[in-house]
Amino acid sequence: MALWQRLKPMLVKEFLQMIRDVRMRAVVFGLPVIQMMIMAFALTTDVTRIRTAILDWDRTPASRELLDAFAGSGYFEIHEVLQQDREVERLLDHAAVTAVLVIPAGFENDRKAGKAADIQLLLDGTDSNTSAIVLGYAMAVAQRFGQADIRYRGPEIQSRAWFNVNLESRLYFVPALIAVMLLVFSILLTSIGIVREKEIGTIEQIMVTPIRKIEYILGKTIPYLAAGYVTMSLMLAVAMAVFGVRIHGNVLLLYLLTGIYLFGNLGIALIVSASAQTQQQALLTAFLILMPCVLLSGFMFPIRNMPESIQIATWLNPMRWYLEILRGIVMKGVGIRALWQPIACQAALAVVFIAIAASRVKKTLS
Repeated sequence: MALWQRLKPMLVKEFLQMIRDVRMRAVVFGLPVIQMMIMAFALTTDVTRIRTAILDWDRTPASRELLDAFAGSGYFEIHEVLQQDREVERLLDHAAVTAVLVIPAGFENDRKAGKAADIQLLLDGTDSNTSAIVLGYAMAVAQRFGQADIRYRGPEIQSRAWFNVNLESRLYFVPALIAVMLLVFSILLTSIGIVREKEIGTIEQIMVTPIRKIEYILGKTIPYLAAGYVTMSLMLAVAMAVFGVRIHGNVLLLYLLTGIYLFGNLGIALIVSASAQTQQQALLTAFLILMPCVLLSGFMFPIRNMPESIQIATWLNPMRWYLEILRGIVMKGVGIRALWQPIACQAALAVVFIAIAASRVKKTLS
């Protein structure tokens, strides 16, 4: 009874404190529900609307019938009809398609002769899980196509995964984990570190100095930027030494673009720290930002499977663009020409986040 008497005022105080703060009410009651609704719509392991290019060397009724079977399966979306072999490399390098279906000349003749008419499916192997699922869908479509007419044997698929020949999941997950860890490190550590200065009062000592706003922002971001580079280098070294990951592209370009990614993340951290008064608030806010950033980045679930509105929202996710950059340079070995869109989006987000952080820091200082 005595325990309850002592505990009751504390519980009442904590509940009142939680409900009284508008921001805390939104965080505790509103954001989890909103995030659950978004995730429920967006996160699915099904792979649909597979962007597919066609290279039909046969151009016969049989080959067109096969293409109709793929297009009508509900999984494959014919994105482009190719005329030359060299177009295949361009599409896969730019991640414009997930698969390229190649129908060789003589497909109809082989089919009429009762032979196994081979077709080829070229896959973007940077995402091994998605590639394996796409291959399964393609084999099912080909099998149904063969069963449609018992006089002919169905086509046999010869598959080849580009950039990840054996579809090894570690070659996909290990580089992607670098993007996740850099996001967590840069946002969580920086925001909590700055808010901790608020709590112990050392930030007021900085405010009373004649330091300018830009100097304050740089002073807060550069140390964490350097720490992020060290962390990234260590993770890359482990990925190469332990997991056999090889960087096929330009290492200097990777480091340069990583700096843009880190700078944008540090801008988010400054925004979080400017709005939080305690480390607990900063931790909770950072967590609520990190989780959707990771889940809606394409790391675990294909972005193309998500509803259109969610796909548009992922344009504001810096990790989405860094994942494309990381996979492009590390696995594909491509450069700025193939990665201009994610680079431009990444840079624009970094500028926007830093600009918002600058305005928030000004209010905090005032």
